[in-house]
Amino acid sequence: RLWFSEVLYALSSAANNNGSAFAGLSVNTPFYNLLLALAMFIGRFGVILPVLAIAGSLAAKKRQPAGNGTLPTSGPLFVGLLVGTVMLVGALTFIPALALGPVAEHLKVWLTR
Repeated sequence: RLWFSEVLYALSSAANNNGSAFAGLSVNTPFYNLLLALAMFIGRFGVILPVLAIAGSLAAKKRQPAGNGTLPTSGPLFVGLLVGTVMLVGALTFIPALALGPVAEHLKVWLTR
């Protein structure tokens, strides 16, 4: 059984307010109901509160004039760097679990024989 991958997918899906899960995972239990509700709560407010704090901090700062070393935020270079950074951070978040999940599941099956 793919326990690790199923739980990882259910938690990431709940945190993103998608609500889907693999068919093999029975999530209609009190444990999973509370765990996924907590994941939804953290996925929603764990992101909103730091973003509001950063926005408040940036709103309180004074505007600086653009200089020679300023990267313009309206050009394709900034867009490319931003998209690349978001994709890299997203990949680095899930690649270890996606790569090691099947190994852990194989060892679990192999050791429980």
